[in-house]
Amino acid sequence: MKIKSILIPLLFSAGSFFFAQNSLTADAEINPELQENFTIVCASHNYDINPHTASYSAEAQILTGLYEGLFTYDPITLDPTYAIAKSFRLSRDKKRWTFILRDDAKFSDGTEIKAQDVINSWLRLLLERNAPYSSLFDIVDGAETFRLGMTGSDTLGLKAIDDYTVSVHLSSPASHLTKLLCMPCFAVTKEGQNVFSGPFTLQEHKETGMTLVKNPNYYDAKKVPLSKITILFSSDENENTYNYNTGNIDWLSSSFNSERLLTRDSVQLYAEFATQFFFFRLRENSIWNKAQFRQALLEAVPWDELRANTYVAATTLVYPLNGYKQPQGYVFTDTAEAALMLKKAKEQEGISFEQRLSVSFAIPDSEYMKQKAELLKNAWNAIGVDLEIIPVPEYAYLSNIQNISADLFSYTWIGDFADPLAFLELFRGNSTLNVSLWHNDKYDSLLNESALYSDENHNRLLSEAEQILLDDAVILPIQHPVSLNIINLNSIGGWSINAFDIHPFKYLFKRESKDNIPNIVMLTK
Repeated sequence: MKIKSILIPLLFSAGSFFFAQNSLTADAEINPELQENFTIVCASHNYDINPHTASYSAEAQILTGLYEGLFTYDPITLDPTYAIAKSFRLSRDKKRWTFILRDDAKFSDGTEIKAQDVINSWLRLLLERNAPYSSLFDIVDGAETFRLGMTGSDTLGLKAIDDYTVSVHLSSPASHLTKLLCMPCFAVTKEGQNVFSGPFTLQEHKETGMTLVKNPNYYDAKKVPLSKITILFSSDENENTYNYNTGNIDWLSSSFNSERLLTRDSVQLYAEFATQFFFFRLRENSIWNKAQFRQALLEAVPWDELRANTYVAATTLVYPLNGYKQPQGYVFTDTAEAALMLKKAKEQEGISFEQRLSVSFAIPDSEYMKQKAELLKNAWNAIGVDLEIIPVPEYAYLSNIQNISADLFSYTWIGDFADPLAFLELFRGNSTLNVSLWHNDKYDSLLNESALYSDENHNRLLSEAEQILLDDAVILPIQHPVSLNIINLNSIGGWSINAFDIHPFKYLFKRESKDNIPNIVMLTK
């Protein structure tokens, strides 16, 4: 799904790690007086609310309130549920999808949402050069060549049959299409400023935060409890904690001081469908473009130390899924073997044994990443490789990866849908998500072939592809992170834990509740 810019540090002991319970319960009656404003604090960040170019998980959360596509996420399972579409048909060859739209869907300016609006939204996505997810639509007939400027829109497998019917013709079957259409990048948009298709509109957006107000033209407006959502941007952990303790914040998804938090029951900590890993970017004329040199480095990595103090250690890229056989990952360290492998690689390239090599590692400037980099530096120094550490300010790291001259980078990726493809697409040769520039024809072929199946063959082929990626020593898997939110589920409804850490705004509401907060005297009228 989206990139996470900052990893959550270990705030609690391993024994205190727990899974929150789902909070979506059917309230007999929602008090409208409590719904006038809902306040959220998010991490300080330059937020992009263009659904075509946004790439951060926090941006995805906001975009689910402003825009909607044919499908949206179920608030508990995150399975696709109908939104602007009300039904669909699938052809016998499973390559032609026909979507029937609601006839009461409107943009926030009051104009009807019709089939051509859906098509135009997807065309704008494919034409946007800075759209990170546009290649996910390459499953559509003609989409890749259109995206690359090689063909016109008349060759695309996208047609508006009538005002309320959209036809999508795929180049090959893709059972995950409805899951893709939940993503904000595939939402229905309209050219122009401040026109939205979701349950809320943007009233104000400034450096310190933004304000969303209920969209009266939204087709399901009567079922949207909140009138206004105030989103504040702050990474000041003490201020955030104070404001949450005093009731000024309803949901805190940014930094906080765990020692000062009064209601520890508000801590929602749970496993996330995500992986943190380091990856090599293949630079022109770099010795690290050659797999045998990368393989020598990974043989020397101190995996146990590198994964220490993580909640869920990752030995492979794909988050563990039912029915997916994990390939052989990285768990073994052998410095002597690594030195022999490097010696052999040097001989093959005509490099003298005595010549030391150098690899550069660009990292977010944090203590966490500095410690990880030092572990690699010491381990690789022992086999004759110098590690140059390049600290980059955290706020600028991800947006500048393409422009940083380095061999190794850090990444944390959240999958958009419960399928190994959500991770493996990062390394498809022609993918707009591929920042490593690695390319392997067999890998791409396996990904393409997997789309033909929806049974065990799908996962089998993807597992084979991941094994190729791992064997080529392109990535160093580190951990599967966790999500951390501060929210009192006794007083907030419509918020549910889920592996994507997406909580659609349209379902949120406030409950009347009485909380027992230690050492606080509650005044009653």
